[in-house]
Amino acid sequence: MPAAPATASVAVVGAGQAGLSAAHHLVRRGFVPDGDPAGRTVVVLDANPRPGGAWQHRWESLRMRTVNGIFDLPGMPVPPIDLEEPSRTAVPRYFAAYEEHEHLPVHRPVHVRAVRSLGATTTAPLHVETDRGDWQVRAVVNATGTWDTPVVPDVPGAERFTGEQLHSRDYVDAEHFRGRRVAVVGGGISAVQLLEEVSRVTDTVWYTRREPVFLPGDFVHELDGVDVERRVAADVMAGRTPGSIVSYTGLIWTDYAVAARERGVLDRRPMFTRMGPHGVVEQDGSSTSVDVVIWATGYRADLDHLAPLGLRGPLGGIPMTGTRVTADPRVHLVGYGPSQSTIGANRAGRAAAREVARFLDGAPVPSAT
Repeated sequence: MPAAPATASVAVVGAGQAGLSAAHHLVRRGFVPDGDPAGRTVVVLDANPRPGGAWQHRWESLRMRTVNGIFDLPGMPVPPIDLEEPSRTAVPRYFAAYEEHEHLPVHRPVHVRAVRSLGATTTAPLHVETDRGDWQVRAVVNATGTWDTPVVPDVPGAERFTGEQLHSRDYVDAEHFRGRRVAVVGGGISAVQLLEEVSRVTDTVWYTRREPVFLPGDFVHELDGVDVERRVAADVMAGRTPGSIVSYTGLIWTDYAVAARERGVLDRRPMFTRMGPHGVVEQDGSSTSVDVVIWATGYRADLDHLAPLGLRGPLGGIPMTGTRVTADPRVHLVGYGPSQSTIGANRAGRAAAREVARFLDGAPVPSAT
């Protein structure tokens, strides 16, 4: 017979910035890792083998001076960091210290396969199926991010291309491409970073679907970020699928973008129409030979495990009110939509913990209007 599921009041799925923030604030509200099953308990289920969220998978050359900002987790400031240290070691070290400092109940590696309702109402318990045993909970705070769901466009002829294709999540270093012509596809931050780096060792071409928009000055999170979060929040509240943060903010003339421009690398071409065995076909019908295609084409939210709950609306997104799924008060999404940024993730973790506590207390669910 299968083992009976373990129980907790709340399961936080994912231990990146948003998940750790949510766990911290739940603990602050009296949720404990172990205790009376009738009391308030919390468990954190993380698919990664070690602390650090998606940061532990970033490419080696991504240094702290080129990342877009790491914000303090609640209750523990970021320690002094060498700006030349790879982000894949600096940030996970901070997250690991935070988990220990806060005594957070993180179980890993645990892959959540599905979340199902054990009843027809939105007050019924939830069954969380994982590869390391199942859980029965009353609420889920989902913080799974996007790293495990990369997006690669469906381009005609891609299966016939005999060169190398990889998504930016699989990039390691530029030296791997020396002597080969590389097409970088994408109009976001990662595309510009990889283009600048790879172009230092070999010939590159850059393709985007739309003309990239570079904005003067620095992105000020306290001011610009508020407006961006409002715009993204409007999309998710309406049930539209939110875009990437850069699709709302535009690109900034960072040091690496300026360096690429000065070397003539930011010579963008419209997206090619199809691929052949040895290259791509441009929009004017001409052919360009390339040996490698790097798809820096972003990610989608990793929410497939929530599919059994039927949360998606007619516009393809999940309608939300704050961090709460509008149609199901048992489910909160953090690090999603307006809380994709690190500062937004902190705020979302606090908000989700507050609303989950209210829900478990039996407080009325606020109207979406």
